[in-house]
Amino acid sequence: MHTVKLVNCEFYAHHGVMKEEHQVGGRYSVDAEMKLDFEKAALTDDLNETVDYEVVYKLMKEVIVAQKVYLIEALSLQLAQAILNRFPSVQMVTTRVRKINPPVGGVCDYAEVEYSRSR
Repeated sequence: MHTVKLVNCEFYAHHGVMKEEHQVGGRYSVDAEMKLDFEKAALTDDLNETVDYEVVYKLMKEVIVAQKVYLIEALSLQLAQAILNRFPSVQMVTTRVRKINPPVGGVCDYAEVEYSRSR
């Protein structure tokens, strides 16, 4: 297995437990780590034999901005499921969702969850 990663993809979306978060929105940073066999792509220099990370980015954006959820845990799971559904060659995916400046009553750079799913 080999790894393809997208790291610190930034999105603006409307998630959170508080009503204000759904109205105002906030910044989210997302990672996707995908395990697959891309040996053939490496040998042939053929994009069709690996994961097109531009398509992964667009898929992540679609999942994140298309709806409003309360928990970043739900977002992380939904991202992993969407990637596995779209890319049959991906055998395992780990998603990390960071909520930038979460409303915790003090200084906090981000809250982060990590979710892994395999076939």
